Amino acid sequence: MHFIRGRRRIIEDLGRPLREPAVAIGNFDGVHLGHRALLEEALRITRASGGEAVALTFDPHPARFFAPSLAPPMLTPLGRRIELLQEAGAEMVVVEPFTAEFAGMMAEEFVEDVLAKDMGARHIVVGTDFSFGKDRRGSANLLTSAGRRLGMGVSVVPQVTANGLVCSSTKVREFVLEGRVEGASLLLGRPFEIDGQVVHGVGRGRTLGVPTINLAQVGEILPKPGVYAGRARRIDGIQGDPTWFAAAISIGTNPTFTKAGDPELFIEAHLLDFAGDLYGADMRLAFVAHLRDQRRYASVDELVAAIQSDIARTRETCT
Repeated sequence: MHFIRGRRRIIEDLGRPLREPAVAIGNFDGVHLGHRALLEEALRITRASGGEAVALTFDPHPARFFAPSLAPPMLTPLGRRIELLQEAGAEMVVVEPFTAEFAGMMAEEFVEDVLAKDMGARHIVVGTDFSFGKDRRGSANLLTSAGRRLGMGVSVVPQVTANGLVCSSTKVREFVLEGRVEGASLLLGRPFEIDGQVVHGVGRGRTLGVPTINLAQVGEILPKPGVYAGRARRIDGIQGDPTWFAAAISIGTNPTFTKAGDPELFIEAHLLDFAGDLYGADMRLAFVAHLRDQRRYASVDELVAAIQSDIARTRETCT
């Protein structure tokens, strides 16, 4: 994963200036279809100019800097965001630390010092709702006029829609929190994912004849409690495996076995057609479809029948 921590480290880290860069700018949380459209435009420009497509993003998210307690949960941690940007075509990702100094920049200063001087941008790509600079006074129109004066081209990419829905990180979060993972997939262009490490559970799944892996949550956002059809694969660096296994995924408090109001949340997945030991492994779960809400069953036999139905529907959906 190649990225640069801050535009002032470009030459130090890269050993050269960026090459005639077309710079796509955004927070890029989730790297949804709208974000991908910005990278596609940057790539289109660089294919003609011989330059390189660059993504400029920020850490922490500006909302987290200005109002930490009110900031939305992030869809993707920074490392995964960088990977997804590169998969979308970014040849270089510059992660700018969002500090008090940076937040206090006037809009014109951002264009002149950050984009033109430090990054050497030859073209800028933003969305129609892009705002920047102190008090967010900079707009796409200001960027276009300043770019013309400084010899930088500017592309303003229209909003991207999918089935009539505007692709936005806010809408993806809404879908995820409501458990509507099919809607999230529609806007992301891929299933919503979480990463986590396999930890020891209570072993109840094995006693029911349905062994599961239990994940310690790493990310900030989860689909609402329920059962989902999805896929799972190992992602740790030592034994990373590109193979996806269909997986019946449960997020919840195991109400058939726990007391009402028990706050502990379990993230479990039964991998279909898999046998092996995954304790300690880093795993990625991708959510394809919502199967049912969490519920308490009257007996263990009734629960096992429901789980077997979940597995059968997962096989139909994900294999």
